[in-house]
Amino acid sequence: MHESEENLFESAHKCLMIKDPYQKADEAKRLYQDFENNEVAIQSFDAPVSVTVPGRPSRPELVHPRDVPKRGFKSRQGLLRLAHAVAHIEFNAINLALDAVYRFRDMPQEFYSDWLKIAAEEAKHFLLLSEYLHNQGSCYGEYEAHNGLWEMAIKTDHDVMIRMALVPRVLEARGLDVTPDMIDKLTAAEEWAFVDILKIIHDEEIGHVLSGTRWFNYECHNRGLDPRETFIDLLDQYMVGVTIGPFHEESRKLAGFTAEEMDELLKRFVKKEVSA
Repeated sequence: MHESEENLFESAHKCLMIKDPYQKADEAKRLYQDFENNEVAIQSFDAPVSVTVPGRPSRPELVHPRDVPKRGFKSRQGLLRLAHAVAHIEFNAINLALDAVYRFRDMPQEFYSDWLKIAAEEAKHFLLLSEYLHNQGSCYGEYEAHNGLWEMAIKTDHDVMIRMALVPRVLEARGLDVTPDMIDKLTAAEEWAFVDILKIIHDEEIGHVLSGTRWFNYECHNRGLDPRETFIDLLDQYMVGVTIGPFHEESRKLAGFTAEEMDELLKRFVKKEVSA
């Protein structure tokens, strides 16, 4: 490695630990461009450490999911809370992609290219939503949020196969399920700026989940495991009692889910009870 070259793992970790969300977003995009320009060396000098708390601002305040403010489509406050919730997901997704780069060593170069690109696209999504909030007189950090995505990152930080199965293919895939309905409702409300952002996010998130599928299958094949059986086993191990549906099957199939996997997901779809 030339002295002038960045080290991929050190740079990903530094970006992961940046607290300012806008600086983190800019740095994630820069790191991806540098990697694509062959200005970053893939060389590991030390083992990755568990990151229990990534870099994040003091706000939003993190609370239990049940205490997150209600979102909706019928009021300005409801819409702002919805946009804020999506912005928080995108901010977390930057960290998740960077952590995958930092944590999982000895993967093919294409793995790092995929996840640096994903980090850069999640950064773009976050900045688009932040601009939308600003234009509406709000900002990221104004409302409470929860930490569910990062909690799963910690649970899966020991195994790239499990991470690929449960973060992109379960938690992030929920976005593929719910975003089309959000777009329809926002279109009916003529919230065109928000609609345009969500369309960009949905199209690119299909590619992100597809990358999760690609690398999950890659690891399964390397280990002599059947991807469908392994995925279902991991669902049964980690996601018992968790709501994982309903599903937008067209989007999931574009993201690499097979018909057999969708059948198994439908069997395991747990609905939350609705109180009368």
